[in-house]
Order: sequence, then C-alpha cells, then structure tokens
Amino acid sequence: MRTVDAADYHDIVQVEDPRLSPDGERVAFVRKVPKDDESYEATVYVVPVEGGAPTQFTVSEGVDAEPRWSPDGDRLAFVSTRGADDDRPQLWLLPTDGGEARRVTGLVGGVSGIEWSPDGSRIVFTQRSTPADREAGRDLAVDPDYEPEEPDPRVIDRLIYRANERYFDGARSHVYVLDVEAALSGDPDDPDDAAAALDRLTDGDADYAAPTWGDDETVYYATKAVEGDEHPDDSIHHDLYEHDLDSGEREAFARTTGWMTSLDATADGRVAYAYTPEERVTMRQTELRVHDRASGETVTPTDPLDRTVAVDVGFEWGPDEASLFFATPDEGSVVVRSVPGDASAAPETVYGDADHSVTVEGFSVGADAVASVQSEWDHPGDVFVSTSDGESRRLTRVNADYLEERTVAEPEELWFESDGAEVHGWLLTPPEFESEGTYPLAVEIHGGPHAQWTTAGTMWHEFQTLAARGYVVFWSNPRGSTGYGEDHATAIERDWGEVTLTDVLAGVDEVCERPYVDEENQFVTGGSFGGFMTAWTVGHTDRFRAAVSQRGVYDFTGFYGSTDAFKLVEGDYGATPWEDPEYLWEHSPVAHVPEVDAPTLVVHSERDYRTPANTAELFYLGLQKHGVETRLVRYPREGHELSRSGEPGHVVDRVERIVRWFDGYSDHHDAPPALERGENEGLSAGEDEDEDDEDESAA
Repeated sequence: MRTVDAADYHDIVQVEDPRLSPDGERVAFVRKVPKDDESYEATVYVVPVEGGAPTQFTVSEGVDAEPRWSPDGDRLAFVSTRGADDDRPQLWLLPTDGGEARRVTGLVGGVSGIEWSPDGSRIVFTQRSTPADREAGRDLAVDPDYEPEEPDPRVIDRLIYRANERYFDGARSHVYVLDVEAALSGDPDDPDDAAAALDRLTDGDADYAAPTWGDDETVYYATKAVEGDEHPDDSIHHDLYEHDLDSGEREAFARTTGWMTSLDATADGRVAYAYTPEERVTMRQTELRVHDRASGETVTPTDPLDRTVAVDVGFEWGPDEASLFFATPDEGSVVVRSVPGDASAAPETVYGDADHSVTVEGFSVGADAVASVQSEWDHPGDVFVSTSDGESRRLTRVNADYLEERTVAEPEELWFESDGAEVHGWLLTPPEFESEGTYPLAVEIHGGPHAQWTTAGTMWHEFQTLAARGYVVFWSNPRGSTGYGEDHATAIERDWGEVTLTDVLAGVDEVCERPYVDEENQFVTGGSFGGFMTAWTVGHTDRFRAAVSQRGVYDFTGFYGSTDAFKLVEGDYGATPWEDPEYLWEHSPVAHVPEVDAPTLVVHSERDYRTPANTAELFYLGLQKHGVETRLVRYPREGHELSRSGEPGHVVDRVERIVRWFDGYSDHHDAPPALERGENEGLSAGEDEDEDDEDESAA
C-alpha cells in the first residue's frame, strides 16, 4: 500500500453540483479531474438513484458545469467551454433520451447561473458585458473570431474594479432570458437568430445577480442598493426585484443586507433570500428570510437556529414549495436542514449530523430524496442520496481505484478548553504510526476567518500528504470560526490575532502532552486568514521551527486599499486606515516582523485580488531586512483559490514546497533547508526540468 503524496492530486477525481432528475430516478453531477499541469477536464455524469454505474453524459471536451434538468426531464442544460478558444462558457442543451448536445448561445461575456422556467420553455441566466458590447449586440451574438482588446491604459472609475483573477474593465452582470425553441431552431452566432431567442431584462451601470423564476412569467433578481450618497460598490444593501415578462415592468419589493445575496422563489410569489444583520455584517450569521408578495409579510424561518446559512452551498424550496432546504456548518460538519417557509416550526436536520463528521458540498432536493455531494475522512468526495424514509446510500465511488492502493489515516477528534471557551479540533497521525515513536507536529490554521474546517473537504489531500510524510497534523476551529454559534464567531471582534492564537496554542499544548509528539519540532502553516495567523504566530511566539504563510493579509492598510473585501476590515475591526491607523498597524503581522525568528516561506498568487500580493511583498521584504531565512514563491495566472482550484501543476507544487520547507528544519527528516537546494530540487517541477534537459540532450 502506498501513502498519499502531493503528486497524487493528478489522480484524484472531484465531484460537484449534484442535481436530482424531476422523476427522482437519476442524479446528474460534474466529474472533474486534472487533464495536465495546466488544465482540468470536467464532464457531466448521471447515476441512477437505485444504484448502478455512473454514465458519462457529455463529451470530454472543455469544462462543463451547472447541469440542470428541464422540468419534464427531456433535456439537460449545462454550460461549457467546449469548442472555445477562451474560457467563456456558453449554454448547451442535450436531449436526455439520446442525441447530440447543441450550443444555443454565443455570447461575449459567457453564461452563468442558469435556471429553467417552470414550464420548461425558457432559461434565465446572467452574463457580464460592457456598454459597448451591449450597444454592438455582442451580448446576444458575437463573431467566433472576435477578440476583445486589453485596455491600454486601464482607466478605473469604480471603487471595486477587480475580483476573481480579473479586472472588470467596465463589464456589468445582467439578466437574460432565452427562448428554448427559438434558440434550437436558430444559429447562436447569427445576430438576427440570437436576437429572436434572447431578451435582456436589465441594463445600465449596475450589477444584477441571483435570477430565479417564480411562475412562468415572473423572474426575481437582486442588485446593489444605494442609501443617500453611498457609493454602490461600498454598499451592503441589495434591492430585490420582481420582473413581469408580459409587461416588461419591474418592481422592487424588499431590501436585504449582506456580503452577498441569493434568491429562490415559489410559483405563488414567496421569495426566500439571504439576509445578514447590517451591524458588523462580516461577523454576523446569515439567515433566510421569506417575503410573501401577496400579503407583503416577511418572516425569518431560520431565526431559532444559532448557525449561519452556508449560502455558497445553496438553499432551495422543496418540490411542494412548503419547506426550505439549506446547509449550515455545524461543529466540524456541513449538514442539510429544512424549515417550513412560513416559520411555523423550528429548523430540523434532514441530512448529516455533528456526531458524524460529514462535509456536504452541494445538494438537490426531490419529492422523496435529497441528493448531495459529500466528503468524509476516508474519501475526498462522492454522490450520496438520502430518501424520505431515512435511508442513505452512496451512489458513486469515483476514487475507488486510487483509494484501494493508498493507506489513509483517520483523524482523531479533540475538544479542549481555551480561555474559558470550548474549542474543537482534530489530530491526524502518520499512516504507519507507532505509539512508541516520536513525530514532528504540523499545525494548520484555516482561512476566513469566519469559516470552519472539517475532517474532509478541500484540505483532505494536503492533510493526508503531510501525515504520510511523517508529520502529526493538528487543525482546529478556534473562536472566530462558524459552526458553533454567533458568540463563537464574533469573539475575535477587533482582535484576529491574539484571540485566535490563544486558542490555537491551547490546542497545541493539549496535543504536545502526548508522548509521541516532539514538541521541539513544531511547524505552522495556513492560507488567507490562516496566512495572517501564520505570520502573526511567528511574530508572537518562538515555539515553531519553521512556517509557511500563504495568500495572507499582512498589513491592514495595504489590504484595505487593494482588496475587493475591504468591508472585512470595517466589519471585523470597526476601523479604517484614516480613522485608526495606529490600531490597524499594531494588529498587522508586518508590525511584528522584528520579533520573527522562524524561517518563513511566503506563498502568493499573481492574480490574487482578494488578498493582493502587495502586503505579502511587504512582509517578505521585512523578513529579508531583519535577517529571517525566507523565500517568496509567486504563482502566475493564479488567484486566491490556488489551493482549491488552481492549475493542477501549481496545486502539487504548493504542497510539495510546504513539505520541503518543513523537512529542511525537521530533526526527523534527512533533508537540507530549501534555501540550500536548487529552487526546484526535490519537486515535481525539478523532475520536469530534468526531463526537458534529457530531451534537449537527446535532440
């Protein structure tokens, strides 16, 4: 049996976006696997609910996403980059009883957020386009050879002008409705045919999001709202609109607040939407509200529950449109709950529980079942179904062949006390663990800060790789994390560093009481908020031999002025650089660089617009100026999601560099420090260079 290593990432299959068919007999999902060092292959598969092998439904070309059954189940809509020279996904339709998929759009901005109308005649979606695109009709049909020009110079007027690895360059998100039959009978690249099949519902200098159907003639969506002289990009307010397709008129009917919003509606006009209290919005728990268009009343069905709604996992009305289904983090699990839409009863858990660590990453509700994608400690993700009689079945084992050849370690659950609080964590020992041996300790700190870790999810591969390399791995959900109630999440108000460090070190102390943990060989790493905490940690304690700080926030002033998430500083710290510069400086890791002794690797991405590289450069420069052993590794073409969805070669390289950095300062590994080796020595990148050299010599 082999153990898990970093390069295994190329062999691990991921599953995403499960969707139950209308008859409840099949589940469509996306199967994603690395294709090479630079790209992924993502295709739609379908698996029977009653059991059987999954069937590939779309061809292996490009990246497919968002599979959506038509209401009668006769067609499957999805978006795909197949046949495109760029990454703009277009809308495709596939007959479910056999036949070829048809591309039905050719848009300049790409398609996202698709949803069928109740009668199956239309599909609503969003697309990003510029005023020039809309004026020229390129948001309806674009010449396949059209190539947008890169702005030179780039002139910026917006407050938030880039995100998700891209500059906006004047593009706004608008809502469109496609007539299915008109699209199927026409040519998506012909402007006249496209114009006959597509209607743009919104326009102007604003972003519209989260479109959803009510009845067949009603679409709901959201857009940023402005109060007084507030800048639209500075707003956390969202107006919700009802758009009547018959008359073309729209009406704002509710206003919500939050970091983001999402909607789902019933045919009789009850609209569910995400709501987060305005005060300290970045720290507060998200609720679901339901507005009844007929009565004008609004209720909050999730109010009795002291858990935040995981909007990124999703929420939806059940088929009877009486109950809402939604996901929440819950003590190291992510579970699915339901609640009556009229708030007549408290929410109840319908899938998963805190006693059995399960990470639900997506779900779909049918009349008698809930389909989900979930991961657990012994597998990185599969499709499951839970029926109304309480039976749960695993429908796929996409990594069965891989896991049969690997030894996977099982984490141990821990609860420990820290400053009067109960904190949850886990400990993972090496697969070939011997109780009489001693092992170095690798401490992992999660991002967010208002997030949680589980025993699975996106960190499965990294944790198992570190354990296989001989490290005892410890991770936890210190105060500030979600899944333990609002008091736990808001306990780091105006103090990310000291409160979190107190909890992390309390867990480390607990772990170090075990005789097999070598407390003289401790290492620490984390990304995003975890990168902040890694840098904060080495500036406030000398107990760690070495550190790897990834995609972190190192200087609050620099971060505030360059991120799309400056509200995080205002919400969590209640400060801006102009109002309280000294306070923000003292709470920035760069202020404490003179106290750092631990060799620290700094990892960042060139297109990280959530935690831009400027503060990482400042932290790295400070380490160099103060004589700390350090190196800065920057990944081109990558953004903030490098560890989760970056180019496969970069994902592998990042994990390998963490391991190599720790090994070089570990008494348990016969390896020189990374700074004494070639920059790619011992890494997959180094092997590739050797192969290239051999090829050149042979030539």
